[in-house]
Amino acid sequence: MSGKRTVLLDFDGVIHSYTSGWQGISRVVDPPVPGVKKAIEKLRKNYRVVICSSRCRDERGKDAVKEYLNKYGIVVDDIVYTKIPAFVQIDDRALTFEGKWDNNFLNKIKKFKPWTKSHK
Repeated sequence: MSGKRTVLLDFDGVIHSYTSGWQGISRVVDPPVPGVKKAIEKLRKNYRVVICSSRCRDERGKDAVKEYLNKYGIVVDDIVYTKIPAFVQIDDRALTFEGKWDNNFLNKIKKFKPWTKSHK
C-alpha cells in the first residue's frame, strides 16, 4: 500500500448521481455527478481514493459498481463494503459532528435531506 492518505467516497449520491433512487443492488441507472471524474483524477495525485458502498455486500453489487466506473472512465484505487480508516469521508448522507450533542445538532439530524432530495 502507498503512503498516501485515504479519501473514502460513498458511491450513490457522490459518484452515481442517484437521482432515480434505489433501483436494486445491481442497477445503477443515473449518470455520474457532474465533475466527479475530474475531481477524482485530481484527488488521486495526492490521495488513495476508495469507494465504500453497501452495494458491495454482494458480488452483483460490487460488479455493478465496477462496470459503472469502467463505463464512465472513472478510476479509483479500491472498492470496499465496510468503512476503512480514512483522512476524510465524503458521503451525501452525513453530517459533520462538531463536538456538541445539543438541540441544534439534533435538529440538523431531524431536518436532514441528501442533496438528491433537497432540490425537489
